Amino acid sequence: MRWGTILVATVFVVLMVLYEWPKMKQHTKKEKTVFIVITAMGWILAVLLVIFPNMKGPTQWVDALYKPLGALLEQ
Repeated sequence: MRWGTILVATVFVVLMVLYEWPKMKQHTKKEKTVFIVITAMGWILAVLLVIFPNMKGPTQWVDALYKPLGALLEQ
């Protein structure tokens, strides 16, 4: 079932890129690069959440990273 979910997520990402890419002809190379990078990061996160469903989300990572800094600044 995991492979099916990963395949569906991959198909959605490919369809999204195929739909949006022709509309991006007037955009710069930087904007296209950012589009690809953000799309790839989203796909990677989706696959990781399928493989590891109990994985912490990005907001929990940021919270864990900055919680010690926040405690230090409160003193």
